[in-house]
Amino acid sequence: MSDTLIPSVDVLQKLLQDGRLPGLSLAVVRDGEIAQTAAVGTRNAATGAPIETRTIFEAASLSKPVFAYAVLQLVDAAALSLDTPLATHLADYLPDDPRAASITVHHVLSHTTGLPNWRSKDNPLKTYFPPGQRFSYSGEGFVWLQRVVEKIAGAPIDVLMQRLVFEPLRMRDSGYVWRPSFEENYADPHDAAVSPGTKAKPTTGNTASSLHTTAADYARFAQAVLCGALLKPATACAWLEPQVRIQWHRHQCLSPAVSGVDQGVAWGLGWGLETESGAFLHWGDNGRFKAFIIGSVADRSAAVVLVNGENGMSIMPDLINHLMPGDHPVFKWLDYPRL
Repeated sequence: MSDTLIPSVDVLQKLLQDGRLPGLSLAVVRDGEIAQTAAVGTRNAATGAPIETRTIFEAASLSKPVFAYAVLQLVDAAALSLDTPLATHLADYLPDDPRAASITVHHVLSHTTGLPNWRSKDNPLKTYFPPGQRFSYSGEGFVWLQRVVEKIAGAPIDVLMQRLVFEPLRMRDSGYVWRPSFEENYADPHDAAVSPGTKAKPTTGNTASSLHTTAADYARFAQAVLCGALLKPATACAWLEPQVRIQWHRHQCLSPAVSGVDQGVAWGLGWGLETESGAFLHWGDNGRFKAFIIGSVADRSAAVVLVNGENGMSIMPDLINHLMPGDHPVFKWLDYPRL
């Protein structure tokens, strides 16, 4: 692992300029400790308010690994089983789809449910292949599992996440719903022309997409991943073991039209995995917010980047390669355009 940490402010500002982005916040973990943080650019391009290390961002799909962490704690506590069908706890969620009755917690966390990413007119909510057959990324699966967890816990998901994750990990600036404290310092969304939009402030948690956090807070979560904190050793290992290899060059694969080719990426129980290096990772895309996390248990290192602009993924390959040098096939698989 390189000793190089965060690029200079000038380099980061050049990345923002080239990517037509308002700002970013990032944090790096080295040897299991948060080694450095950085905040560059503006929270709102119209006002020029600067991004700071405690500026709140939408983490988008970086919401999913944090929820998976709580789910695995419930599995360790025998409140839930990886192999129990969700319909055992919530039978009426997809009552008219016989295959859905076999969807398990394991299928949700490994994205092998057969459900679409999000339901739409073109892709209504149903199974498109037998659960467990292959990978196809699904936020809908996480929402169903969230409903199951809320029923078991008897509490809204944000309350449970505060108890199981945010409080023990000292993630004081994180939540799946909007909190009054966020009003003091949050990033606004920006389109591809760097025009600011109105910030959505969710009152209901969505474990697939509604996490609000800071780069430093998410780095605290990364520290827990690196050491397996709050999980049984076997569970911490299984979390980061490949459960399914990805064979198609797209993240939603409801009806593959060609023979599969190994993408060098697999999925564990909530994490993407680069199969050659063993790195764990996840990307986030809420449209005008983008995010990325990558880490290595072997190196006890991680990096998290949060961006408040639509073009955010365009700079990730260069930035992540600086923070975590090496071959990263995930970017070829994701195939976001470079500016």
